[in-house]
Amino acid sequence: MRIRRLPEGTVNRIAAGEVIERPASAVKELVENAIDAGASRIDVVFRGGGKSLIRVSDDGFGMTADELVLALERHATSKLPDDDLSAIATMGFRGEALPSIGSVARFTLTSRAGDADAAHAIAVEGGRRSEVRPAALKGGTEAEIRDLFYATPARLKFLKTDRSETAEALEVVRRLALANPAVGFSFASEDRRWLDCPPGETREARIGRIMGADFMANSVAVSHGGDDVVIEGLAGLPTAARAQASQQFAVVNGRPVRDKLIAGAIRGAYADVLPPGRHPAVALFITCAAERVDVNVHPAKTEVRFRDPNFVRSLIVSGIRRALGQSRPVADTGIAAQTLEAFRQQRAASEWSTMPPQSAHFAEAVQDGFAMQMPPSAREAEAPAAAAFADYPLGQARAQIHGNYIVSQTAGGLILVDQHAAHERIVYERLKAEREGRGVMTQPLLVPQVIEVDSATFAAILSVQELLAQAGLVVDGFGDTSLVVREVPAALSSANWKDVLGAVADEVSELGTLHSVAGKMNHVLATFACHHSVRSGRTLRVDEMNALLRQMEVTPNAGQCNHGRPTFIELKMGDLERLFGRN
Repeated sequence: MRIRRLPEGTVNRIAAGEVIERPASAVKELVENAIDAGASRIDVVFRGGGKSLIRVSDDGFGMTADELVLALERHATSKLPDDDLSAIATMGFRGEALPSIGSVARFTLTSRAGDADAAHAIAVEGGRRSEVRPAALKGGTEAEIRDLFYATPARLKFLKTDRSETAEALEVVRRLALANPAVGFSFASEDRRWLDCPPGETREARIGRIMGADFMANSVAVSHGGDDVVIEGLAGLPTAARAQASQQFAVVNGRPVRDKLIAGAIRGAYADVLPPGRHPAVALFITCAAERVDVNVHPAKTEVRFRDPNFVRSLIVSGIRRALGQSRPVADTGIAAQTLEAFRQQRAASEWSTMPPQSAHFAEAVQDGFAMQMPPSAREAEAPAAAAFADYPLGQARAQIHGNYIVSQTAGGLILVDQHAAHERIVYERLKAEREGRGVMTQPLLVPQVIEVDSATFAAILSVQELLAQAGLVVDGFGDTSLVVREVPAALSSANWKDVLGAVADEVSELGTLHSVAGKMNHVLATFACHHSVRSGRTLRVDEMNALLRQMEVTPNAGQCNHGRPTFIELKMGDLERLFGRN
């Protein structure tokens, strides 16, 4: 068979297969064109899952009759005035979208330039173009697609249900709306308006409208930068994580993207505070010089490539971690709401324990450097005056219930603390700080401890022997099933090392899923911390409980334990009064 040039219609349909993968792709291309046209308002109408009708209207600067014809030519665009692909400042730039849509659908483009006396329209069906004709339009541009993919019926078989396609198109508009708070957006489908964002909003207001009030109440501000790259936005609390990653939004230089590097950086930033299978809600805005990022990677323009990906990843990770590790612990309001609902459903009386006159001192339980120093104001009385509560974010301890939970009174309500989870985080953060500084401080044992284990545990421990040594635990094999502990972390000298080694052996299978040495090291340190923290069921005195609260207030990530569970719940006075019907 001889080489020949493909007909223009066939070329356009091939291109459409890459650019217009589904109805949401067409919506994305048309809305991006409207943004580039300087629109302050963009309205999207969607019918029949996008197969019967897609209409995108804007109030941008519009096009003349001659420009309408040129807009349907392949690779005709107004967005590369200098033909410089290294400094793309617009949403679109390829000039492929409109001819691709026209090759697979019945497409009508109506526009009126800002200084024109009248509007004009042009239609194209399956690649066959009509003449330009006069039309009625007040201003801007209206793009209407009917019978999408009628010219390529095979593509119709691969579309999902109308509901799924509508949801995907709505998600595209939501992401574009989040990235462009100055522009108003609406999305209507089947006589229902699913999205309505007014123009001229602040970034924070737009994030709240798109991601919801719960996210705004359970997130912390991210602001971090280096060289000419700036990371800003909001990061959701780990305790407010979700089962899906659908609430992760990333915007690069005003362009919403779904980028693997950014998604991986977000996972890395939350690795220490989230359990497996949970995903945080995040809205990140990355701003950098145009030459630092290549947006010309894929026809759909949803992926980008950074010139220095490791630098950008480190900025994202450190920015989110710094925001989450703020000194004052933040409680998840969603958990408080669930707590109130549980109280309403089950009003059984709690078994409140009284404070015992004597108990083992907290410092004796945690040994050496883990004794919580008691501030003078908290030592003076076990029931301080209400005015003193305002001095501490986590208040003053008043009781312990079921040997597990500390009840603390604050100026504005009360706090329930899981004592084991809280102390586990404190121990873990200290071990990490030591390792990142001069290394974990170790204590050689005067008499090495010999521990008999089974063959599986023996093999597992020896496989991570070097890793354990870096964490401060020096272990050697002795015979076929014995381990010799020679050095231990100084802060954990009183730990039951047989239990700890058993727990580490159980974790070895999971360590293989971690890609970095730092990640494996953190797993080991977290295991150490878990098995050396104040145990559930341990009775504490008031001063011991207050010492734990004070340490939480200055510990990074104190709002959740090493496994991602919350360490405390806060109930405001208004919550308590509603619970008892007082307002």
